[in-house]
Amino acid sequence: MNKIRRLLGRIFAALSTDIGIDLGTANTLVYQRNKGVVLNEPTMVALNTKTGQLVAVGKSAKNMLGRTPAHIKVVRPLVDGVISDFEMTEELLAYVIGKIRNDSRSIIGPRVLIGVPSGITNVEMRAARDAAKNAGAREVLLVEEPMAAAIGAKLPVHMPVGNMIIDIGGGTTDIAIISLNGIVVSRNLRIAGDTLDDNVTSYIRDHFKVLIGDRTAEDLKILLASIMRLDTAKETVVRGRDVVTGLPREVMITDADVREAISHSIDSIIEAVRDVLERTPPEILADVMQRGIFLSGGGALIPGVAQLLEEALQVTVHIVPDPLTSVVRGTGIILENLERFNEVLIDNENEFSAAF
Repeated sequence: MNKIRRLLGRIFAALSTDIGIDLGTANTLVYQRNKGVVLNEPTMVALNTKTGQLVAVGKSAKNMLGRTPAHIKVVRPLVDGVISDFEMTEELLAYVIGKIRNDSRSIIGPRVLIGVPSGITNVEMRAARDAAKNAGAREVLLVEEPMAAAIGAKLPVHMPVGNMIIDIGGGTTDIAIISLNGIVVSRNLRIAGDTLDDNVTSYIRDHFKVLIGDRTAEDLKILLASIMRLDTAKETVVRGRDVVTGLPREVMITDADVREAISHSIDSIIEAVRDVLERTPPEILADVMQRGIFLSGGGALIPGVAQLLEEALQVTVHIVPDPLTSVVRGTGIILENLERFNEVLIDNENEFSAAF
């Protein structure tokens, strides 16, 4: 039986490919086995509602955001890290898998490993599996994003040592304590990059009486967001619609404005981290104090966030190398060493996973 499995494994490896997908709320990143990260596109799909045809995916769809006629709808198929529009997620995955198959000239569908938020429901896991299978995957495996991020950061998750990672993504913030290939304590918080965008939009509407779009809010966050006061102040002109007159208007926004806008959400993240630490067993907590906390995801790039966490928690905080790609790099490491990391997979329903 083992010989048959190994033979089938070699046949599938020759005719197909393995890909890891960080299916994020903001961006979808793809790792192809033996090639590395081959795709990084916004998680957006543009649909023609008259014909039902797909118009654009990824960057092309994002460029249309806020600039389309009524019959062209730009959709973000994931909300808070989980699938909210199954059909559009399937279209997105079909685009990704089709692109990889065409580039690699694979004869059969790939095995796909998808990173999902910690603590998602069985229904949400089933949705991710079904969407990938309907999009052309021959087999679908799932791994929790904080575990993948820790592996991508090359933390010793297989050892009896406490590893704490905070992954601040687009839709969710995942906080996890990991030891012996398992998550000891975790918390999934629906406050992350998208929430900060909404904070900026609300702040400018309330304080300046100007309405701006989602794309403008994201650009403002990237340009001006900071946690600590900067040595040199930053400012930029923002154009939007006056909520009183309905006419175009521009205002000057500073880094202090954005800092004030996002401060409440940042405080909520710190409280969630404190809650996880309070529920951590003492021996593992001692490891975390000695080794520090590791920060990944797009939120790790906000200036001052690591320093603020250090001050609030009295624990050293390290930003992992290339935090934006830590999850997808983790899926790649798992795929390259599947037998070694088979334990970290969620509810592996395919008995041949380790062999193939």
